[in-house]
Amino acid sequence: MEQIAKSNPRSKPKSKPVSKHRHKIALVGGGNIGGLLAQIACQKNMGDIVIFDINAKLAQGKALDIACSEPVENFNADLQGGSEPSMLNGADVVIVTAGLPRKPGMSRDDLVESNAKIVSSIAKHIAEQAPQAFVICITNPLDVMVGHLQRQANLEPQKIVGMAGVLDSARFRRFLADEIGVSTKDVSAFVLGGHGDTMLPLARYSSVAGIPLPEIVRMGWISQKKIDEIVERTRKGGAEVVNLMGTSAYFAPASAAIAMAQAYLKDQKRILPCAAYCQGQYGVDKLYLGVPALIGASGVEKIVEINLTDEEKILFHKSVEAVKNLNEILEKLISQNKV
Repeated sequence: MEQIAKSNPRSKPKSKPVSKHRHKIALVGGGNIGGLLAQIACQKNMGDIVIFDINAKLAQGKALDIACSEPVENFNADLQGGSEPSMLNGADVVIVTAGLPRKPGMSRDDLVESNAKIVSSIAKHIAEQAPQAFVICITNPLDVMVGHLQRQANLEPQKIVGMAGVLDSARFRRFLADEIGVSTKDVSAFVLGGHGDTMLPLARYSSVAGIPLPEIVRMGWISQKKIDEIVERTRKGGAEVVNLMGTSAYFAPASAAIAMAQAYLKDQKRILPCAAYCQGQYGVDKLYLGVPALIGASGVEKIVEINLTDEEKILFHKSVEAVKNLNEILEKLISQNKV
């Protein structure tokens, strides 16, 4: 791998030719999530991988390290790392993780100005090198950054989404399964609204092996009080991890993004909660927000609009307003040329 081997002058193995029959996945950001994304994508034989980061040696090192696991893990992929924007050229999927992570005491909202600057620079590279790619944004604050990235790169709205709902729903499922005492495989749940403290985990639409959660309560397997506590824990799940590790989560976010990428690359027609572009659905127009979306070969092919109770509508619109407020902050920063 010629580009990777530059950091090791004693050994310059030739790069394997990139297969025309394999997908190309570009990972923007070589930090914790970026490295895990590369590893998981390789182990699932999803295609050839490039890790793009302002720190070229970090990206090269992670690509080389993962490449050396190929004989053990038995995958086939060409891995490259570096800081040249041309590495993104022709990517089928671009996953954006670049940005400052949260630290203890920080909210996702605190990252608006710093990460908007980073996203603006990334948008230019995507527009020039991979305008047809399916783009998954992980950078926080999620709902605002995915909209900013879409506008700056001038991407088709259905070809760019934010990874949040899959992650938040996974946390919700894990917490429910632990309390009820069942496998997470049998728990179905999803989260609506913005990726933050105002998100709306929908217990009413959750189930265990097809049995609605309210019926599970009636059976005495879990109390409504405990469900309410789990809902609140789900909302603050990211902060819980940050307080424990000192930085943002990366294992579960990487797994969630990979599931979304596979839905697109394999045309799986999966219904996944994600930050998608709403055009009237749920009474929301021209705004990226967490909703259940059908993802297939065309990107977001449909937004699933479910019925909400009056109480759920109030909570949902509270989340909408929180996202709108952050967008207003971003627009003000743009008008002041700070982003």
